[in-house]
Amino acid sequence: MKRYPRDMSGYGPTPPEANWPGGARIAMQLVLNYEEGGENSVLHGDAASEAFLSEIIGATAWEGQRHWNMESIYEYGARAGFWRLHRMLQHFPVTVFGVATALARAPEQVSAMKSAGWEIASHGLKWIDYKDASPDTEANDMAEAIRLHTEVVGAKPRGWYTGRCSENTVRLAAESKQFKYVSDNYADDLPYWTEFGENDQLILPYTLDANDMRFATLQGFNSGDQFYSYLKDSFDVLYAEGGRMMSIGLHCRLIGRPGRTAALQRFIDYANSHDGVWFATREEIADHWSVTHPQKRITRPSSMIREDFIAAYGEIFEHSPWVAERAHRLELGPMHDTATGLHNALCRVFRSAGADKRLGVLAAHP
Repeated sequence: MKRYPRDMSGYGPTPPEANWPGGARIAMQLVLNYEEGGENSVLHGDAASEAFLSEIIGATAWEGQRHWNMESIYEYGARAGFWRLHRMLQHFPVTVFGVATALARAPEQVSAMKSAGWEIASHGLKWIDYKDASPDTEANDMAEAIRLHTEVVGAKPRGWYTGRCSENTVRLAAESKQFKYVSDNYADDLPYWTEFGENDQLILPYTLDANDMRFATLQGFNSGDQFYSYLKDSFDVLYAEGGRMMSIGLHCRLIGRPGRTAALQRFIDYANSHDGVWFATREEIADHWSVTHPQKRITRPSSMIREDFIAAYGEIFEHSPWVAERAHRLELGPMHDTATGLHNALCRVFRSAGADKRLGVLAAHP
């Protein structure tokens, strides 16, 4: 039985009505990633220095050495960039993706986040890459991140985002039963539910395009004007469509530089000039979605055993259960758990059958 786990259909041509509070047309979500002090460093027990998302594009990791320039770039984010952004955004709902070890090294910043009423979600234990980590190692780090975050912040994180995740990350987060939402996903403009065994997990997709990280990547933004223009165009399309969510990813060491901060302020002013814009934390969006669109499990054709599949769908092509039997052998997935998807699978079998089989279906029709 071949099964394809990815869902390439999503909400399809008719996304659900978001019903944002106050009749808002768009939910705006500002994410401030706090990673400074949690990045790769031999000081943190890592094998090499950090090489990702800094002013040194194309940097390489220095094995067994401290990278003084890289460290100071990250320190700028904590020492200056954070406070510039805090002054700008302290009266807005903001979600902080906080690396637990970075938060532990930033008591003044954590106090300021809490005083501003910002949500502090977890961005993992350390800001490292988990693509090659074993599930046990990743699960243990996730548990330790929750413990340390709770100790430092005074409350458990209600959202999770690893960033440099593995194929196991979302499943592990769901199985922990700790989070209202998980954001290691970029697959939609709206929240949606996923299922992992008996566990239902709400996904709040994040963004790598409306994100200041593109100031530090090849073919990214090289000026604040480009960042502003991209945010504005994204906002205009989503606002015109209505009922969408727009996330903006920010980093203290990147957007916190004065030559870039002005672009963010221009965009916030532009968004605020429109009616029906709901600035919210990710937790607020998750709470709203959980109430207005609670998870409803359905019988999924792609998950049915052969006998049940044939019993349920064997008479769609009348008196020809062989069609359903062969359809069950196809590579089915979430895309086939709709009437359109199931019909497509059955029709594929009919079309690929020999002439005698197809004639038999027609002859069996009363």
